[in-house]
Amino acid sequence: MDRQKLMKLTLTAMVAAICAVGAVIKIPTFITTAALDSAPAFLSVVFLSPVLAGVAGVIGHFISALTTGFPFGPLHIIIAVEMFIVVWIFGVMHKKGMHFWKWPVALILNGVVAPIPFYFIISPAFYWTSLTSLPLATLINLVIVAVAMPVLSKVFVRKEGRVH
Repeated sequence: MDRQKLMKLTLTAMVAAICAVGAVIKIPTFITTAALDSAPAFLSVVFLSPVLAGVAGVIGHFISALTTGFPFGPLHIIIAVEMFIVVWIFGVMHKKGMHFWKWPVALILNGVVAPIPFYFIISPAFYWTSLTSLPLATLINLVIVAVAMPVLSKVFVRKEGRVH
């Protein structure tokens, strides 16, 4: 394995570990608890590809679900896939320079669109109740990212002035 691939895998593992730390920082909500597990994954788009950032988000979600006893059982697979997609889209938008639009898109996708399958799987009441807390938890995660991202971006700037 070449050095570049090893470095990317190591960074992905480190982000997943930080997601694990965020997973134990819980935000009490009406249905269950939300956690700060997605902030590191969103932040990692600065130095990882959107795919690797999404993988870190998946691992972070599974660790967060593990710390609460997997309250939705195998449905967490759906949530993990959604987490991958949201982080991936956020990463693609970041890499394409869509620095304003990536924020509301991530908030809407993660806070409003992602729970839609559970409208049909669990109940409409579950979906509407999740809208009271999931957007708030997503917003808290994104605010953390918005504060940390400019600082982290400066760290990963090369001599040529390009970000990795």
